[in-house]
Amino acid sequence: MAALLGRPPQCAFEVAVAHGDGRPVVIANAPLLDDGRPMPTRYWLVDLDLRRQVSQLEGDGGVRTAEAAVDAEALAAAHARYAAERDALVPHDHRGPRPTGGVGGTARGVKCLHAHLAYRLAGGDDPVGDWALARLDVGG
Repeated sequence: MAALLGRPPQCAFEVAVAHGDGRPVVIANAPLLDDGRPMPTRYWLVDLDLRRQVSQLEGDGGVRTAEAAVDAEALAAAHARYAAERDALVPHDHRGPRPTGGVGGTARGVKCLHAHLAYRLAGGDDPVGDWALARLDVGG
């Protein structure tokens, strides 16, 4: 996993989506890093080819285009679902800082197509993830 992330993992995770041969596509992160700091990004896109494709889409103005194309209420609902799922995993006795925001840690709008696509591929209902998926060379 360190090779896919470009660094050692900093929190517990599990493979949420894998290729048929077992290679990870998306990991699901714990809501807290090993040192107790909050980890707002529950789902992380680790597949190198998909990351390249999404980076190109972002470089071509995809963040602004996606935000303008999707229904604002549907996007807000996706952020709320994501946050609720992640926050439910924070230990009840945790007294330190907690993760905030929705998809990728953002409170509203679109910050990162990678995070939205990862959430969508992991089974999340995310209109931005759907938008990105429709523009990439993947099965969904």
